[in-house]
Amino acid sequence: MKVFLAGYNVDSTVLEDLKRACEPRDDVTPEILSAAYARISRDPRPVNELREAARAEVKRARQSNKTIIFKMGHHSVAEHAVFNFDVLGVSRLAVEELQRFRLCSFTEKSQRYITLKDDFVLPKEIKNAGKEKIFVDTIRAQNDLYRKLFRQLKPYVFEKNKNLAEDPKKHTILEGWAKEDARYVVSLATQGQLGMTINARNLEYMIRRFASKDLEEIKELNRNLYDLVKKVAPSIILFTESNDFDARTYKDLKISSKDFLREELPVDSGPVRLVDFSPDADVKLTAALLFSTSSRSYETCLKRAQRLTPEQKKAYVKKAFQYMEFYDFVLREFEYINLTFELVVSATCFAQLKRHRMATITTQAYDPSLGVTIPSSIRDIGAVKEFEEIISKTDDVYYQLKGSLEKGEEYILTNAHCKRVLFHINARELYHISRLREDPTAQWDIREVSRRMSELAEEVMPLACLLIGGKNDYLSIYERVFRKKPKRRRFDES
Repeated sequence: MKVFLAGYNVDSTVLEDLKRACEPRDDVTPEILSAAYARISRDPRPVNELREAARAEVKRARQSNKTIIFKMGHHSVAEHAVFNFDVLGVSRLAVEELQRFRLCSFTEKSQRYITLKDDFVLPKEIKNAGKEKIFVDTIRAQNDLYRKLFRQLKPYVFEKNKNLAEDPKKHTILEGWAKEDARYVVSLATQGQLGMTINARNLEYMIRRFASKDLEEIKELNRNLYDLVKKVAPSIILFTESNDFDARTYKDLKISSKDFLREELPVDSGPVRLVDFSPDADVKLTAALLFSTSSRSYETCLKRAQRLTPEQKKAYVKKAFQYMEFYDFVLREFEYINLTFELVVSATCFAQLKRHRMATITTQAYDPSLGVTIPSSIRDIGAVKEFEEIISKTDDVYYQLKGSLEKGEEYILTNAHCKRVLFHINARELYHISRLREDPTAQWDIREVSRRMSELAEEVMPLACLLIGGKNDYLSIYERVFRKKPKRRRFDES
């Protein structure tokens, strides 16, 4: 066996320093790896030699990439080229658009841990419509209340958590709890920043999608992304133009939707509803486990699972859990059973929910008619009236902007405002969400949503959900199911 480290991400400043220190060369590009790996299927040479050949003939490597991607349709070769981007000064609304792309990695500036200043995006749509003053005045009022709430919430949180407050090392955590509730009043125009890691195939997809967006901020972000990569990797970022499919499909569907739904009365829906799920989920899970551990057809396994008694099914499914720790993923067979939730969540909650990109997430626009989420701590310190006054002012400005703009009125809405979300996941992903988001360290808003999702899932697939819950409760859940403690694994921490 031979294993070579073919490359790794390094800071671009280091690359530029290295290039300045040596003779000019054109092989400092991720296209080399794409071209070399693309040849593996047809060239008998060792892959390290293919990389050497690609480095020696960059022009030919680039032409090979274009041929393989454009003519042959093998876009996967572009996935070997990876880019890192620092994205600064974008709105919270634009961050949501970025994080719609699931096969990327993001680390975002947290409004829970960083004290917000007065940084916000002034959208071109607002400025061009002559609504700058009313927009800025409202943002300033929101931010003023944020600072006031933080000053009031900080002593409240410390008093409420006296045991933690005795330890100076916990003060940052307690301040974060105050910030996370104060931030509900700041707008979606608030500036943020993030680090993004993305391969070339998904970057091309992002650029193409963004080229068809209406918001000027997204178009500007798109131009910046494309300008940075087109010179570095011209052979693997090919399909970047706006197109009717991306630009018009949803618009046309929206027009038809209004016709179809004109006579339908709106249905008041709760914050978390289970609207669809796999029927006989526990039977299907049992069948999938039988299939993966036998040589029988799935149809045979399903029929056998249907004939098992409840006690037999439970005993069998428990075997899939018996060696688990809280950090283990449940088996892949859990992906064969699914759940679809309709959620009404705040922008604060959605900011965390959207990070679960293995789910299928479909959203509507933020809608003031859905109301707002007010943290209980705001009520406890007696600041509800001030909070609601700012929300009322924000709603008034939102409707004024909506009447004047074709796009962009959502920027003025706050982290407390809500949207409807259709959230489709398999049982395996639900376990991941439950472990992470039901833990006491998770933010309270998404913790409540996650707990309700788990409760609804337990009602329709109790065996699949035997060990579902936050990681902090894992030990007690395991003991309840197995009547004993899990065998703990030890790790070398040296």
